[in-house]
Formats: sequence, structure tokens, C-alpha cells
Amino acid sequence: MSFGQYQQPSRNAEEAEKPFWISYADLMTALMILFLVIMVTALASITKKAEQTVKETPEIKEQVDMTKVRLQEISNICQHLSEEVAKTNTSVEVDCKLNRINFGEVGRFQSDQFRLSAEGEQALNQVVPAILSTANTPTGQKWLKQVLIEGFTDTDGSYLYNLNLSLKRSEWVMCTLLRNDQSTAVRLNNDQRQQVKKLFLAGGVAFNHVRDSKDASRRVELRLQFYGVDKAEKNRSQYDAKFEDDAKERCWL
Repeated sequence: MSFGQYQQPSRNAEEAEKPFWISYADLMTALMILFLVIMVTALASITKKAEQTVKETPEIKEQVDMTKVRLQEISNICQHLSEEVAKTNTSVEVDCKLNRINFGEVGRFQSDQFRLSAEGEQALNQVVPAILSTANTPTGQKWLKQVLIEGFTDTDGSYLYNLNLSLKRSEWVMCTLLRNDQSTAVRLNNDQRQQVKKLFLAGGVAFNHVRDSKDASRRVELRLQFYGVDKAEKNRSQYDAKFEDDAKERCWL
């Protein structure tokens, strides 16, 4: 008796090329997509909670409101000062974006010199009283911290030489404001000179901020500085006597 040979059922080619198990690469891709979905969901939830926390915190809202008020009132101070200066000298620019006062050509120095011209002194005599009166307004007393006299130089010479020259230029402007005699065009009274001592500072910048030309670089500018929202005013009453006029006091330049 003969038996036929057993033959295994044949599978077509397409079925043979399709593995039953998912490949390792496909598995890793699926896990990566799942991980990204979880991360995006978690980040969205955290961001939403953080935004709700910021909106719901009274302290932060108060701080934001105070900052807006500060910026608006500082803008009003600068605008008021600009209008006051324009009444006496239209060539002086009050830049309310940078909070700087530029004297133009009359605020320039000759090469290697630290004294302004008579026109520059006259411009100081017109601008500084406007600054002092603005500082005495309610918003000025609230926000205006100090006025920095900044002397600048061109690039001729070494850095330290120009730093010293720029300091001399700003110091000379301060001396001119405080001089109590007829040798200068600046005519401040005793109260104004005392206020200058309290409000103004002198500093030199050398040639760190040069202009397009050397003539324009040799200049003096005034920079307005303001208190922050959390200002801390110091009690200077113990130094008031130091700010009074002294007949023996003189400029050392």
C-alpha cells in the first residue's frame, strides 16, 4: 500500500512578506509619539496653571499697575521739561526716549579743552532752572532721582587720558553751575545751587559713545535718572549743611 507524500499548504508571496510581529523600529516610533503627546499635554497644563496663578495674584497685578503708572508719570515729567526748555532755548533737545538732554553745537568743546563757550554757559543758564523747577513738581519729587552730567571726548589720545578729560568737562559744568560770582553766564540763586548739589552728579564717559564726527563727539550731555517702583530714598538731612554755599569753596580745575 502506498501513501502519498504530505505537502504543507502553500502561502502566497504577499502573506509571506508580512511579518506577524511589529518591527523594533515601528515600536520605538510609536513610543516616541506617545512620549511627545504626553509632554505636550503636561506642558500645556503647567502653562495654563501658571497663567492662572499670575492673573490671580494680587501682588503681581499691583506691581504691574504701579510699573505702568511709573512709566506714564516719567513720560509726563520729561514732556513737561521739554516744553519748559523749548520756551527759552529751541536748539536744546530733550530726548524722552533715552531721558537725555543734548545741547547741540553749543554743548561742544574744543579739542583737548574742558571749558564750554559763552553760548554753552548761556544754554546751561536756560536749561538747568527748568530742570530744577520740574524736579520740584509733585511727580518730579516722586520719581526724579538724579541728573548725571556726562562729559565725552573724541578718539584722539589714550583711553585713560580721555577718561580724565571727560571727567574734567563734566566737573567744569558742575563748577559753572555752582560758581557764585559774575565770571559766568549762569545765574543761579542760593536755593538753586543747593538743589544742584543734591540732585546733580558729574561723570566722564571718555570716547565710549562717539558720534559721527570728532567735533560732535566732544560734548556734554545731561542724563535723567529715575527711581524704580520700589524706591528707597535715603535720609540726607544730616548732610544738609554740606550743601549750603561756602564762600571759601572753589573749583579745583
